[in-house]
Amino acid sequence: MPTVVIEGYKFRFYSSDVNEPPHFHILRGECEAKIWLQPVVVEYNRGYNRAELNHVLRLTRQHQVRLLEVWNEYFSK
Repeated sequence: MPTVVIEGYKFRFYSSDVNEPPHFHILRGECEAKIWLQPVVVEYNRGYNRAELNHVLRLTRQHQVRLLEVWNEYFSK
């Protein structure tokens, strides 16, 4: 499963996600959020408090182009 680490957060998606719009599951400790990339929107949040979720959203926006590149590269195989 492709994983990009940004500031200690694991941005990951799974091969079974192929039929969904581009997104990443962001994991840290016991927390996980699923965030769509176009537009950057939270699908679900499990465990992040509001401040940390906002930080994850900012990181996703800042790295959106690279994350989309990773997604598209993986699924264009």
